[in-house]
Amino acid sequence: MAIYALGDLVPEVHPDAYVHPDATVIGAVTLGAESSVWPGAVVRGDDASITIGARTSIQDGTVIHTTRQFPTKVGDVCVIGHIVHLEGCIIEDHALVGNGSVVLHGAVVESHSLVGSNAVVPNGMVVPTGAMALGVPAKLREGTVGVGEFDEAAASYAERAKVYRNDLRRLD
Repeated sequence: MAIYALGDLVPEVHPDAYVHPDATVIGAVTLGAESSVWPGAVVRGDDASITIGARTSIQDGTVIHTTRQFPTKVGDVCVIGHIVHLEGCIIEDHALVGNGSVVLHGAVVESHSLVGSNAVVPNGMVVPTGAMALGVPAKLREGTVGVGEFDEAAASYAERAKVYRNDLRRLD
């Protein structure tokens, strides 16, 4: 797997986390227990820290970055879909960020909320608990997401990571 220190910035990857060999983790990154980073994902903590909680999946092609002013934090039991861009934002516990979406500087996606596929959550926007953020720029639909709605999806990625850790083997 491609895990790199950048000067004194050294990633902390929990021993129960899974980083696919084709993913890249650089610098001030903390990856929690049973979390996973999938092929083509880049988690680059060079300007500030990136924290990813337990049982969270960072799916294929996703880019997570920071700014000097805004570290990036992803909570526990989150699903971060394919080809997502997170930069300088906070994703609280039990949230889902759909495929192809972007969440920008100072934005907060609260617990038990959803960012729809291809949505853009602009700087400073708050997606409240139970809401969906849909469209470009994102508009809110409040009261549409139930507590625990994404827990099964998060659990499936935690289990998938165990299979990959034990059974993935390169054939060429």
